[in-house]
Amino acid sequence: MGGIGIWQLAIIAVIVVLLFGTKKLRGMGDDLGGAIKGFKKALKEEEPASSLEEKKDENVTNKKTNTEKDGE
Repeated sequence: MGGIGIWQLAIIAVIVVLLFGTKKLRGMGDDLGGAIKGFKKALKEEEPASSLEEKKDENVTNKKTNTEKDGE
């Protein structure tokens, strides 16, 4: 009994459309979609950058150990 039914959701949707209008809702949806795409793209771009930093750290560590071995 406490849940929201399909009719209640339909009434809420109609009220929202009447308040904001379809053009404004479409624009808000486009803006939200663009923001989500930009966020996902930024996450994907950051992962390779952190991987490159880890590889650089490994290379520096390997060079130090190789130099130490040569000095022995």
